[in-house]
Amino acid sequence: MLDRKDHKNIKNAFFVSAIIVSLILSWSGFYFLGLNTGLQEPKNIRINNVSDTNPEANVGSVSFNTFWEAWDRLKSTHPDANEIEDIDLLYGAISGLAGTFNDPNTVYFNPGDSQKFNEDINGSFSGIGAEIGMRDDVLTVIAPLKNSPAERAGLRAGDVIAEIDEKDTSDMTVDDAVKYIRGPFGTKVVLKIFREGEPDPIDITITRDTINIPTIETQILEGDILYIQLYNFTSSSPQLFRQALLANSLTNSKGLILDFRNNPGGFLSAAVNISGWFIEKGETVVSEKFGSGSERILTSYGNAALKEFPVVVLVNEGSASASEIVAGALQTQNGTKLIGQTTFGKGTVQELQDLSDGSTLKITVANWLLPDGTLIEKNGIKPDYEVEITEEDFLDGKDPQLEKAIEVLREEINK
Repeated sequence: MLDRKDHKNIKNAFFVSAIIVSLILSWSGFYFLGLNTGLQEPKNIRINNVSDTNPEANVGSVSFNTFWEAWDRLKSTHPDANEIEDIDLLYGAISGLAGTFNDPNTVYFNPGDSQKFNEDINGSFSGIGAEIGMRDDVLTVIAPLKNSPAERAGLRAGDVIAEIDEKDTSDMTVDDAVKYIRGPFGTKVVLKIFREGEPDPIDITITRDTINIPTIETQILEGDILYIQLYNFTSSSPQLFRQALLANSLTNSKGLILDFRNNPGGFLSAAVNISGWFIEKGETVVSEKFGSGSERILTSYGNAALKEFPVVVLVNEGSASASEIVAGALQTQNGTKLIGQTTFGKGTVQELQDLSDGSTLKITVANWLLPDGTLIEKNGIKPDYEVEITEEDFLDGKDPQLEKAIEVLREEINK
């Protein structure tokens, strides 16, 4: 059972991950130690192997003399030096520090951006309804939300965003991209995207709207197959999932298809809860490996009522985060078959840490590992049956992945 502190960390970790473009992800920044005169009520912080004096006095140490030398050269030499405030140099330096980790999920929010972030996550906003992230260092659509402006405009999982309103994204962080994509209700944003199989870039115009996030959809296929599509993992997902199962308990269903395609994730607690329907109590669902080398293992606390029930899972390149955890846990613990395409590979945990001046660091603190020790981040999860949906399939409204899922499930039912 997760304690209150765990739940707080989980909520912090998922407000900013995975994120739907309509959900806020902020702008980048960086941290340095040793700010000279100008800071009021300074706090002394000791960092091992760092010195503000002669670097030769401590072999192997880092001296901030070089930093202040660079500060002085920029201030005294650059023609635009008078237009740059010292505080902006500070923010830029902190931004540079965070960026050295080459981790798009570790970023700095200056005090103004931090305030906007807190206002946005506690209020309403307009956006396009898609989650974006970095794949192979390029800005990529993880998944458009069901019935969102992004989906209606034709944006798809895996689309590479080359430009946002003619702004090149090659050096843009995820948080910068979110800042440009979000905007007032009813306004338009133009994304230039590259899509696999298309030789030329495509311009997609999307009208921003208030985003209503769907959670779950159920139906009965071929008279005896229960189909549940989960669009995300919110705090209400476990209850809605339970209600869906109970509502269909009298339909004489012989098998279950879980559809996690284009599910960008959400709360870890929801993923662990739902996994409990399939995985024995006490068995590992996922583990978190921290930078210190320590691990925290999250185990099932459910009744595993569906452990012996025939189940298959649909995944694609838009399946990320919490959806990868559930799919991977079922695959490794129960041998559940996955059908579709390799998942996105979003498997890190972030925490928001407040700094003394009102700014905030979003820091990656751990990696997720599947029960067999597989690292989710950047690797994703390979399906047991790889099935693509071609452009022709898409235009004709065909779903060969679902057709394959039904075929595989029938084999499981008839065993």
